[in-house]
Amino acid sequence: MDDCAGLCSSLDSLVEVDEEAGGLGARVAYSLSWGRPVGELSPGPLRAEEEKLLHELAGRYSLEALRGEPLVRAYRDFYWRIGIDPTKTRPSSEALVRRALRGRWPRVNPVVDAGNIASARLMVPIGLYDAERFQPPARITLSRGGELFNPIGGEPERLEKGVPVMVDSRGVVMHLYPHRDSRETMIRPETRCVLVLAAGVPGVPAERLGEAVGEVQRLLGLLGWQACGRVAHAP
Repeated sequence: MDDCAGLCSSLDSLVEVDEEAGGLGARVAYSLSWGRPVGELSPGPLRAEEEKLLHELAGRYSLEALRGEPLVRAYRDFYWRIGIDPTKTRPSSEALVRRALRGRWPRVNPVVDAGNIASARLMVPIGLYDAERFQPPARITLSRGGELFNPIGGEPERLEKGVPVMVDSRGVVMHLYPHRDSRETMIRPETRCVLVLAAGVPGVPAERLGEAVGEVQRLLGLLGWQACGRVAHAP
C-alpha cells in the first residue's frame, strides 16, 4: 500500500487520453484509493448510503422521463457515435439508476458497491481497476484491430479497428470505453489499491467527473480506505 500512496506523486501521468480518443470526446477524471484487502472489508457502512441513494433516485427520476435527462442523453449520443445502440446496451450509470427504480439494486463487493452508488448518484460511469495489475500509464485510445479483450462475465474476443479502449503500457486491454471492463484488472478479494476513474463524454462537465471520483473516495473512506488528496483529469 506504500507503493499505492507513492503513485499519488505521479498522478498526472497515470492516465493518458490520446488525440484520436480525445477527438471523439473521451475525457476522464481519476485518482487512487487504497486500504485493507477488499475481501476483509465489511459492507455495513455502505448500507445507509444505499438506502439514502434509493430514496434520492425515486424522488428525482422516473423510468419514463429518464432518457430525457441531459447526462443520459450525452452518454446515449456518444454510444450512437461509436456504433453502440444505447437502447440495447445502456450506459452503466443509466442502467444502475433503472435497476434502482425497479427495486433491484446490485451488490458485488464493498469497493464495487461504492463505485455503483457514486455512479448512480452522479449519473457518471465509474471504472475501478486493481492498480497492482496494470502497468502505467493507462492510455485511452482507439483499437488498431485484433487486440484481445477478456470482459468480465463474457468470453474473450478480438476487437475490430477503431474501438475506444483503455490499455496499459504493455497493451493489455483494461476497458472498452466507456462501458465494459476486463477481467485482467477487475477488483478481486485481494485487491488493496484501486484506480478510480470517471468516464466523460461531450456534454458532461469536467467538474461532474471530478465530483464522481471524489464521491467514490468518500464512500471508500467509510470503509477505512485512504486516497490521494486530489483528482487528476485527462486530457
